Amino acid sequence: MTLDLSAEEQAMREGDLGPAIALAMRVICRTGDAMRAERLLAITGAHIDSCLFHGQAGLDFAARLASDGARVKVPTTLNVASLDLVHPELFRGPSDTGAKARELMSHYETMGCQPTWTCAPYQLDNRPSRGEHVAWAESNAIVFANSVLGARTHRYGDFIDICAAITGRAPAAGLHLDENRMGQVVFDLGDLPQSVIQHGLLAPVLGHFVGGRVGALVPVIHNAPNFTEDQMKSFGSAAASSGSVGIFHVVGVTPEADTLHAALGGQAPQTTITVTLDDLRRAWGELSTTSSEKLGAVSLGTPHYSIREFDRLLELLGSRQVDPRVHFYVNTGRGVAAELALRGWLGRLEKAGVQLVTDTCTYITPVMSPFDGAAMTDSPKWAYYAPGNLGVEVVFGSTEACVESAVAGRVVGDTGPW
Repeated sequence: MTLDLSAEEQAMREGDLGPAIALAMRVICRTGDAMRAERLLAITGAHIDSCLFHGQAGLDFAARLASDGARVKVPTTLNVASLDLVHPELFRGPSDTGAKARELMSHYETMGCQPTWTCAPYQLDNRPSRGEHVAWAESNAIVFANSVLGARTHRYGDFIDICAAITGRAPAAGLHLDENRMGQVVFDLGDLPQSVIQHGLLAPVLGHFVGGRVGALVPVIHNAPNFTEDQMKSFGSAAASSGSVGIFHVVGVTPEADTLHAALGGQAPQTTITVTLDDLRRAWGELSTTSSEKLGAVSLGTPHYSIREFDRLLELLGSRQVDPRVHFYVNTGRGVAAELALRGWLGRLEKAGVQLVTDTCTYITPVMSPFDGAAMTDSPKWAYYAPGNLGVEVVFGSTEACVESAVAGRVVGDTGPW
């Protein structure tokens, strides 16, 4: 299938607008060919994951674009990087790796990207509206944009994301198109007791369960509570980690799911799964790798914590302090950190023994101090990736349990509502 390019798009590909745009357009066109797209579509924004240092290839690609004069064509935010530039003393990796990571970050700023350094661009002031086409990378941001905002982005990865930003184009394929956004698998919560339906742990544990069952299919959650944005953030990030979910629908809650009929696009589902307490118990158990009470660290904020989540954290901490034997980290974006400072909350967190991490995340960058014991988290995404990335034992629990454990200096049991 041959892409039908406009005159402007042909000029970009042929190099009439410079070598950087030509390279970027060639990447977008090849991506479109692979996705069997018939045309390209204009995007209104992009979110870049390529700024996270994974090796020399990523640095070389960004350096070539920048040296050829590349500039982004649409407003473009940057995902987490490999360094916390606000707290550079936290970095515990090799100095040459840190230098390359900083160089990579600089190249993306040179290309006109906004130095937001957050995996939660939907928490920034300007976020896409329903129906807007964007090119977002970072799994939790993709699923949030599609599902909660009703914007449209496919699952873009490194190199494709920045090329879309430079050209202002993305293939008219995948989750940009109506037919690929319709629900396929229904998860019915109707048999669950209200104590579970209304519990704060339902969203993250259900997300982990759903992702593991559907892979890349589109799930529809029926008979669900009125999830908050933070709960849907947790659900989506979990489903995108245990599976490859790029969009989900919650009937009566998300913008493309006013009814079950609308969520399914008027079609019958491939299958309907009645979620049981046993399903949730198993999913809950999968998120912990140890039952030890020995606690060395707590890490919250994967995806990056919001102001609402910090408000809850401070409420739970009260006037108490974290046990000095426990390292307590919270990952968040620069914008949220600035708001914390304006509200006077940053000093309260520091006094309590909480270390803020910005620009990056503890499960992908060596910033955590050495510790003895398990690491505890309220994030199913952190629980899913940290054992492999960091080689640590993980205990998953509610935010309340994480705080109580940090104060007590040991893992405080959290049995959940099941």
